[in-house]
Amino acid sequence: MSLAPPLASWPTEPLRDRVVLVTGGAQGIGRGIAQAVLGAGGKVLIGDLDAEAGRACLDEWQLPGRAAFRRLDVASERSARAFAAEALRRFGRIDGLVNNAGLADPHVPPLAELDWATWQARLSSLHGAFLCSKHALPALARAEGGGAIINIASTRAWQSEPHSEAYAAAKGGLVAFTHALALSEGPQVRVNSISPGWITTEDWQAPSRRRRPKLSRRDHEQHPAGRVGVPADIAQLAVYLLAPALSGFVTGQDFIVDGGMSRRMQYA
Repeated sequence: MSLAPPLASWPTEPLRDRVVLVTGGAQGIGRGIAQAVLGAGGKVLIGDLDAEAGRACLDEWQLPGRAAFRRLDVASERSARAFAAEALRRFGRIDGLVNNAGLADPHVPPLAELDWATWQARLSSLHGAFLCSKHALPALARAEGGGAIINIASTRAWQSEPHSEAYAAAKGGLVAFTHALALSEGPQVRVNSISPGWITTEDWQAPSRRRRPKLSRRDHEQHPAGRVGVPADIAQLAVYLLAPALSGFVTGQDFIVDGGMSRRMQYA
């Protein structure tokens, strides 16, 4: 009997028939991830506050048996519970969850002027990850090959600019939530986070707001990778992390995807 390691083949559709929930999945990075899941053979339920964007995704994808949309407010436990229930009703299982939804603008007034309601709203991505994970976990734990959760954090969890405290706290909280949940729910469910840098999403919006990105040569050149990021840069990693055949030994990690910017010394 040979002890030589076998030559392994690579799955051409690593998410074939796996069901993935993507919050904030109708626009931007979320839509990029949802489309990548479909391209990898999976099925998606996208949740988003923007019904126009959600309906546009379904109209443009034309995959009625594999893609569905439900309006979702991740700051509402009732809405998060119904989102998970809709996936089970429609597809019968949940194999992956991508917690992407949250307010995109990182800037807030100076802390001394910041009111409690605004602070709480800016933590919606962290609150939503808790609520959606809570209600998806029972099904994820039953997933064949194990379930997977991805939390979309940000390089702002690791570096900041003035007056972005609430956003940084939310994204830093997501990174910590990730490794804590990985230990609590493993090995049945793997949990990882992705921290994107500058990802241009103007052409990944609802049709009424969709436009070509306006980026300068300097915008691209300041990145060691030579360009600003696009949703596919995050989506391809998400497919890897969602697929147990590819990343079954990966959990509790944060992956920075920023074209090398966080490794670059920057002096005025």
